Amino acid sequence: MNSIKIHFLGGAGTVTGSKFIIETSECNLMIDCGMFQGIKELREQNWNPFSFDVTTIDTVLLTHGHLDHTGYLPRLFQQGFKGEIIGTAPTIAITEIILKDSGKIHEEDAKRANENGYSKHDPAEPFYTIEDAERTISLMKTSALDIWCQLSKNIRYRFRYNGHIIGATFIELDVFGKRMVFSGDIGRTDDLLLDAPQKPEWIDYLFIESTYGNKLHPTESVTEKLVTLINHTIHNRGSLIIPSFAVERLQALMYILFKLYRERRIPNIPIFVDSPMGNNVLSVFERFPEWHKIPMDEFHSMKKRMHIVRSYRETWETIDDPRPKIVIAGSGMVTGGRVLTYLKQGIDDIKTTVLLVGYQAEGTRGRQLLDGAHELKFFGKWYSVKAAIHHIESLSAHADQNDLLFWLSKVKNIPEEVFLIHGEPSALDAFRVKLNDTFSWKVAIPKIGDCAEILI
Repeated sequence: MNSIKIHFLGGAGTVTGSKFIIETSECNLMIDCGMFQGIKELREQNWNPFSFDVTTIDTVLLTHGHLDHTGYLPRLFQQGFKGEIIGTAPTIAITEIILKDSGKIHEEDAKRANENGYSKHDPAEPFYTIEDAERTISLMKTSALDIWCQLSKNIRYRFRYNGHIIGATFIELDVFGKRMVFSGDIGRTDDLLLDAPQKPEWIDYLFIESTYGNKLHPTESVTEKLVTLINHTIHNRGSLIIPSFAVERLQALMYILFKLYRERRIPNIPIFVDSPMGNNVLSVFERFPEWHKIPMDEFHSMKKRMHIVRSYRETWETIDDPRPKIVIAGSGMVTGGRVLTYLKQGIDDIKTTVLLVGYQAEGTRGRQLLDGAHELKFFGKWYSVKAAIHHIESLSAHADQNDLLFWLSKVKNIPEEVFLIHGEPSALDAFRVKLNDTFSWKVAIPKIGDCAEILI
């Protein structure tokens, strides 16, 4: 009899920090290696010593490149991991960009904290550096879609297309004859940039995200809302600031705005794209055209229509530009990045409009704005919120409850157990009830630090 232990080290009871270890007699695997974001209690866990012997992990499989699924990799390396890190070619390309950018931000944040004296630590140290990121990247290799790859005598995996962002997959893992499916983040069936996700057909043990397990995406018209906000911005001679995730969301916003301009539904308002990481991700879209739906002639025309900000000096030139304008800047949950510089100058101005797009995790500045905060803290200071705050949730790259159920619609068997992950408590519980009512499956909701043992 073989014992398989699944360690839930992140992404359990929360939407962030996805980390799952599969401990077996033949090898130890890790599915995703994300960094905690959001509330302070979670962020502080990033600094805790890893609770599993890192040197015994043989392989890390990545579902996709987002920071909450890859951002802890350099810390894993620091603590002794020397195995392989495997993902699809676009996922590895995105991960390289995100880790280098993250290392740079960690270095800059530590330097700023030391210069301004607002850190509790003396001196403040970066979570990891660009050099740490580069050394971690040296361990990465790519794997194709839909191809079974053997990891040991009785363990194999394959990546399957999952929408969500470019390169994203769900992972099918055969372990001693049992099929484990790790959903990663599931995309939407009607995504603007990406094809609909593939669907699993057989599952013995399922680990499925539940970000929107309790919701359906609104049927609002994204284009109509954007047109209204842009016209309002022009009328007020203000700025429309859109905090955006660098991967997929930024490219989707660019494409929507480009089409609105081409269709003459919005005037020739300046559109600034200020996200070094997002700009790098544009090159990934160019390298892997088979992974997205934007025709390349339109892609190049879209880039020419936008003002791509390439330096911090240009950021300040954009801020000082007196014209009504649209600024798309990272990060999507207002947790860091260039958008903070724009908000520092404009959040207390009634002529400024802030448009939040997609999911805003608990504890992030984006969630605080969404919840009506009258002031916001960043760079160690408080800033009054006088800008108008709007939200478009239907641009989310995550499947909603109907999409999640549709993703499961081809499963031919009854799974032995389903584990709900990557969701906040209310979403997890609602999706548990829905799965019970729909399929009568056995469902568990693990917490961070839990370990499930499977005997085969």
